[in-house]
Amino acid sequence: MSVISDVYPVLGLRITAGSLELRGLTDGDLAALGVLAQGGVHPPERMPFYHPWTDMPVEQIPLGMAQYHWGVRARFSPAAWSLELGVWVDGELVGCQGFGTSDYLVTRTGETGSWLGIEHQGSGIGTRMRQAMCAFVFDHLDADEVTSGAFLDNPASIAVSHKVGYADNGISRKKRRDGEMAEHLALRLTPETFVRGEPIEVEGAAAVRRLIGL
Repeated sequence: MSVISDVYPVLGLRITAGSLELRGLTDGDLAALGVLAQGGVHPPERMPFYHPWTDMPVEQIPLGMAQYHWGVRARFSPAAWSLELGVWVDGELVGCQGFGTSDYLVTRTGETGSWLGIEHQGSGIGTRMRQAMCAFVFDHLDADEVTSGAFLDNPASIAVSHKVGYADNGISRKKRRDGEMAEHLALRLTPETFVRGEPIEVEGAAAVRRLIGL
């Protein structure tokens, strides 16, 4: 009998690194992820995201979270796709780690993005989950490069990138909240500069490779 992970193999993907696990998000997980985000992702006076999704009324965050991830599933194709994986530590859901790209079969590059519930920040989880995702795309999806970015007033994110081995790759000016400009640092990682963390174990990589056309 077919199951949903046969139809959409991202739901069958599991990446483990010690006590940390990245895996595809089921609808039940999305409900829990929305509740986690309602508890806070950053101080309200700051905005680390290109799209200020955390500015929506707190009661709307669970639905907005689910709609975003449903859209990611609906738009997934070899031409443009995003892996949006839940992050668990010792069995507790703590955040989300993503890798998004377009024209991947030609470019072999994509951008990482992530968030953690505010109570889980500052303990090294952000570095570990980024290392696990980068190890996966380099070792199992044949990536040649991984990019990231952060606003200059988000030193914690920039510090994680530097720990993992990303090199600074230019500053640009971007709109953040309505009417607000912020300077943004681009970052670039290659297999040669990658600072690995705990070894990863992976389930479901072959099906994801087929899904994206590898």
